[in-house]
Amino acid sequence: MTPPLLLLDGASLWFRAFHGVPESLTSPDGRPVNAIRGFTDMVASLITRERPNRLAVCLDLNWRPAFRVQAVPSYKAHRVAEAGGEDAPDQLAHQVPVILELLAAAGIATAGAQGLEADDVLGTLAAREQHDRVVVVSGDRDLLQVVADDPVPVRVLYVGRGLTKAEMFGPTEVAERYGVPEDRAGAAYAELALLRGDPSDGLPGVAGVGDKTASRLLLAHGSLQAVRAAVADPSSDLGNTLRAKLIGASGYLDAALPVVQVVCDAEVELSKDDVLPNEPADAAELDALAARWGVQSSVGRLRKAMNEVRQ
Repeated sequence: MTPPLLLLDGASLWFRAFHGVPESLTSPDGRPVNAIRGFTDMVASLITRERPNRLAVCLDLNWRPAFRVQAVPSYKAHRVAEAGGEDAPDQLAHQVPVILELLAAAGIATAGAQGLEADDVLGTLAAREQHDRVVVVSGDRDLLQVVADDPVPVRVLYVGRGLTKAEMFGPTEVAERYGVPEDRAGAAYAELALLRGDPSDGLPGVAGVGDKTASRLLLAHGSLQAVRAAVADPSSDLGNTLRAKLIGASGYLDAALPVVQVVCDAEVELSKDDVLPNEPADAAELDALAARWGVQSSVGRLRKAMNEVRQ
């Protein structure tokens, strides 16, 4: 199998590393390094597992984009801190810049798009790939909408339950797990999330429509557009109660679809080309960072993985 383009959802992975590795792991000066160690180990494991020749860690340059908030004010509102930023653990805050420094010294590309989330960066890089198969790694189910078979295979390695229990999703797996049409499984998953709602993102969904009803609607009609056409057709067999619910939610459905859908044509900027090197870009800096933060073993595993996969 040809080596893939490996796209990592940065914040999703380092949040999971932070919560999955004990805070008792500290640097020589006593600060927690659990996210640094966990994230670095995760990247090393993913390189060994997927053997990519290209790799980019995708970043949130805006975790709550204005256009999404304007459309649905409740979007991620429950995750806003009192100071106005994202509500994140204090012990994680100092670790993220270190992770970015380690990636730069290692020579691993980061990618972002002004005003947009990592989801949009991942969606854009996956959509514009014409040559290599793509593996997107995230603990966010929203990314299941990027699965595809054409023009190249795009798969999502879902790590919501940890890397050891990771699941690989393509269109077939998304269709089977969530009950959506396989021929447009990615787009249909986004429509499913819109209909049923997503509490983790503050999306209310259509009142009274859960997973089963949303799946039944999409399987019966093929798409949200076709469902809404059936709502407008008095002769369709939707039933009066369900029709009334969907009519009542028409404003929400109009506004929220672009909120749920990842942007696939963003202006993505890469810190460097995405070719995965077999040696660090700045070995001396990488070693200095590893010593300063007491993460020599994790950095050693990353260097080993990079060297072995490119041989």
